[in-house]
Amino acid sequence: MLYRIDNATVQYAGDTILDNIRFEIRNNDEKIAVVGRNGCGKTTLLKLICGEVELTRIDGVDSRIARTGDPVIGYLRQLTFEDEHITLDEEIRKVFKPIIKMQERLDELVRIMDSPSCDEDKVEEYTALQEKFRDLGGYYYEKEYDILLKRFGFLPEDKNKPLSDFSGGQRTKLAFIKLLLSKPDILLLDEPTNHLDISTIEWLEGYLKSYNRALVIVSHDRLFLDKIVDTVYEIEHHRMKRYNGNYTTFVKLKKEAYDKQLKDHIAQAKEIERLENIVERFKNKPTKVSMARSKLKAIEHMDIIEAPDRYDNKSFRAEFEPRIEPGKDILFVRNLEIGYDKPLCRLSFDIKRGERLGIIGGNGIGKSTLLKTLTEIIPALSGEFSYGTNVEIGYFDQQMARYTSDKTVMDDFWDSYPTLTQTEVRNALGALLISGDDVFKEVSMLSGGEKVRLALAKIFKSKPNVLILDEPTNHMDIVGKETLESMLIDFPGTVIFVSHDRYFVKKVATKLLFMGEDSVKWYEFGYDQYEQEMEALNSYDDSYRDVTRGKVTGATGTVLLGHPADNINTSRCNGNVPKEQSQWHSCQEPLQKSAQQSYLEGKEKARLEKKKKKLEEDIERIEGEIDRRKEELADPSNASDYIKLSEIQNEIDGMEEELLLLMSQWDEI
Repeated sequence: MLYRIDNATVQYAGDTILDNIRFEIRNNDEKIAVVGRNGCGKTTLLKLICGEVELTRIDGVDSRIARTGDPVIGYLRQLTFEDEHITLDEEIRKVFKPIIKMQERLDELVRIMDSPSCDEDKVEEYTALQEKFRDLGGYYYEKEYDILLKRFGFLPEDKNKPLSDFSGGQRTKLAFIKLLLSKPDILLLDEPTNHLDISTIEWLEGYLKSYNRALVIVSHDRLFLDKIVDTVYEIEHHRMKRYNGNYTTFVKLKKEAYDKQLKDHIAQAKEIERLENIVERFKNKPTKVSMARSKLKAIEHMDIIEAPDRYDNKSFRAEFEPRIEPGKDILFVRNLEIGYDKPLCRLSFDIKRGERLGIIGGNGIGKSTLLKTLTEIIPALSGEFSYGTNVEIGYFDQQMARYTSDKTVMDDFWDSYPTLTQTEVRNALGALLISGDDVFKEVSMLSGGEKVRLALAKIFKSKPNVLILDEPTNHMDIVGKETLESMLIDFPGTVIFVSHDRYFVKKVATKLLFMGEDSVKWYEFGYDQYEQEMEALNSYDDSYRDVTRGKVTGATGTVLLGHPADNINTSRCNGNVPKEQSQWHSCQEPLQKSAQQSYLEGKEKARLEKKKKKLEEDIERIEGEIDRRKEELADPSNASDYIKLSEIQNEIDGMEEELLLLMSQWDEI
């Protein structure tokens, strides 16, 4: 048991946030998710673990926090920069001081062991320190540092910039990098995927999954949790319950437990009613008194099964029918160039009635710009787009979560629909969980989630037949996301939306548009098709890793992400488009791989399989050699030969560095 909280209660100003909870980190590398509604106490739990929040002492309750050893606990909110005038590199390298100090001591021990006067204590110290050095990443920390910077969007030249040159969001990422490189024994992460694009999130999944220490994550990203965690704690009604498995398993187990308890409760209630009827019927008959008493005792000895607590799944209601039905053709886009001072990309596609188009891609690629162009908030740079007949649009801008006004919520909504009665206004707001005295709050006093619901209430009231939504799930908890998913799936109109929430995209989108740095690609069959292609591309080497981030790298990259003649017109903004690629082809035709593409993919796959097999042979050979040398190191006959022990250890160190390089190459393939 690495860490345990028993019978813990946390209160703020008399309000109970967590009540009599029990929380355990059972293994040194356990991966735990903490889930629950917004405001249920998830962040409070993280603060309790890291010591920012104190337990509330309750008379007669033995509450305690126990640790095994003295584990280092890392929490992103704890990290701040003392001096913003030093460079990024200087700040990050503070993390490596323990590793560098260990390296210096290891070098010193090697020199000591080379001397005739060395004793066994120094050998034991060297062996223990060398193990710890390896565990902290001492052999590859420089490479890991460079990888993290690159993955979080920093350039090599950024290392020499002062911290004051970076934006607030960039500094948050730097604090995150610093936390990951420090490798705490218990890593606490609160919504780590916020403001990260999909490719970075996918990489972070792999990094955290292989993190060889304990991890506690608070996140609304269900797919992220599914890929990483093996334990889920849910906070509901101020209490916590532990489930083994990932998020999907937790949902299944919770429903099964609820259904079983409800079934057992109903069955027991019926049995009690049956026994009570027997007692009532025969209690006054002398010959049946003993039987009646036995039935009463049977009831008294029962362990009463209470009805299960109802799910805390209160959410908004968003069912509505469009005011009018549009034609079959909703949107035509032809060679549309979008951007501000320079083009971001050029694209062509069309959308039919009832389709739901999800748009994904990196930050700053132009996803929101595309929606703003389609809603005529900003002009197109070139090309054209047009809507079909009777199209009425409802547009949600992610900036609506920052909307401010001195008006009350009711007045703000009423100004948009002045002909409604007060009851109609209250009903419209109540459907989005804005009710009671909340309608008299000033808009500026609302949380981000409440502002999102207010904006959606206004949009839904207009009953559009086309919804254009830019990051609608930001500020929503999981129940809110599930509600919006169901609403959009049941919506008889058309939906075009941008989202970083892959689970949401996977559930809602029937078509997918991926926007990369230099190209765009259409997926006729939605996120599942994109996911399958990304899994296939994971077997490609470095030249193909850029493809997964939307970069076109040479001819093969163009084949993979360029314009299939029977699919969609996509092109690099600064390149010449071949004539056959510049013509429009319907997005509704099935995708077909060209013979050239299949040939190139097959040839490349065969080459990589051969390279992978060779690496595996080399890895197995070196691992075997390391094992043999370690046996020599442990041989009692060598115990007093410090020079030989030092030589063997140096050979092992060299082979382990070579092994790490080979493993890295194998992992990339």
